Amino acid sequence: MSNIYESAEATLGFISSPCLTKVELRVACRGISDRDALSKPDPCVVLKMQSHGQWFEVDRTEVIRSSSGPVFSKIFLVDYYFEEVQRLRFELHDISSGNNGLRDADFLGAMECTLGQVTAEELSGNDDYVELSFSARKLDDKTVMNNLSPVWKSFKVSLNTLCSGDHERELKCTVWDWDSNGKHDFIGEFQTTFKEMRAEQEGKQIQWECINPKYQMKKKNYRNSGVVILNHCKVAIDFTASNGDPRNSCSLHYIHPYQPNEYLKALVAVGEICQDYDSDKMFPAFGFGALIPPDFKSVHFAVAIKKGSVSLPCMKVSHDFAVNFDEDNPECAGIQGVVEAYQNCLPKIQLYGPTNIAPIIQKVASSASEEMHTKEAMEYFILLILTDGVITDMADTREAIVHASHLPMSVIIVGVGNADFTDMQILDGDDGILRSPKGEPVLRDIVQFVPFKDFKHASPAALAKSVLAEVPNQVVDYYNAKGIKPKCMSDYESTRTFSP
Repeated sequence: MSNIYESAEATLGFISSPCLTKVELRVACRGISDRDALSKPDPCVVLKMQSHGQWFEVDRTEVIRSSSGPVFSKIFLVDYYFEEVQRLRFELHDISSGNNGLRDADFLGAMECTLGQVTAEELSGNDDYVELSFSARKLDDKTVMNNLSPVWKSFKVSLNTLCSGDHERELKCTVWDWDSNGKHDFIGEFQTTFKEMRAEQEGKQIQWECINPKYQMKKKNYRNSGVVILNHCKVAIDFTASNGDPRNSCSLHYIHPYQPNEYLKALVAVGEICQDYDSDKMFPAFGFGALIPPDFKSVHFAVAIKKGSVSLPCMKVSHDFAVNFDEDNPECAGIQGVVEAYQNCLPKIQLYGPTNIAPIIQKVASSASEEMHTKEAMEYFILLILTDGVITDMADTREAIVHASHLPMSVIIVGVGNADFTDMQILDGDDGILRSPKGEPVLRDIVQFVPFKDFKHASPAALAKSVLAEVPNQVVDYYNAKGIKPKCMSDYESTRTFSP
């Protein structure tokens, strides 16, 4: 894998990073020729993408036995970059019976195109999924596993896949009589919406007449070809892993071989500025919102920087574990060290939740409190929090910020992804004075919130400028309020030592 740190810097250079979107590709074939006179083909489609002049396999569909017109259930999830020409190659193979590999398969043909030429739909970003269970009554004389009133096995599907997150999108459901030779018999179909199916949760009986349009036109007394019944519709929301599985390319934490994710982009953009003002370039990195080994207890993910702290949502219920898993020494060498610790951390944890940021604010505030008692202008703490979700401990966070406003520290929050961050603006204090749940106001404004999506197409300098613009005044306001003056140059030089 290429150096993500260098890749992030390159991506965040003078050329704006391309807009990254996730698209789903569904594949079907028609009229596949029979090369074997004794049987129909067992097709499989392999998707390849071109990189540096070479074709690399991205994924492949399942094998559908004995079919010359397969409709594959496999969905290809692809990153779409508007400003790039992404070349695709779809290869069709006839897989030998009893073998799903390509070694003994017959190559039937291929087609090439660009992703821009493919009609694709952007994913809605909805992480919900639904479990559905259907049964039928009195189907036509074509039997389903010798049963005219079958109960099908329940299945789970994401709302993105089912209806692109649109509860009122019309869905077409088709019932077939499966045959091992691939010549499945059409029984009937019906239309519905996810909104209609959800009514089952309210105790309503949801069922549809299964209609065969051909019979409906030809048979005068035709009523239906049976009735399909929705047994249950269970919706689940992934509160605990809103970032998605880091191994999946749709995850906000996915480590792309050539393209840094949004966490890395924001970390590098802001961290590169902060580290120039840190004397030893050692940054304590902490995590929140994950389950960590060895016992996989629940926590949350962050990073702290002396004279600058960083926080990344990335398993113990303390909500502030060390990203390098060394609780005694959580420091990382430079921003590159933070990036490497982050990358090494992801495969070892399980994303969890909820999004509580008060604990990490309190942790950094504890260090800042020690600095306050020195009564010198030695260290000022900046906590950079990168999070994909709206925080769930708002009351505790407000309390923590009000307390921290008396200390030498500032808090920067960068919202990653497409969540609704409206409530986060309350913490910023730009539209009014932030108060604790008890009504105590902040001593000074120390919070800056910025949604990363507003800077997707901007240079890293623009992001850094936006999130750090208020910090100099915050530093000066704190030390002025404490009556602490900066050391004069002669005092600073007299205490500085040099290595031979």
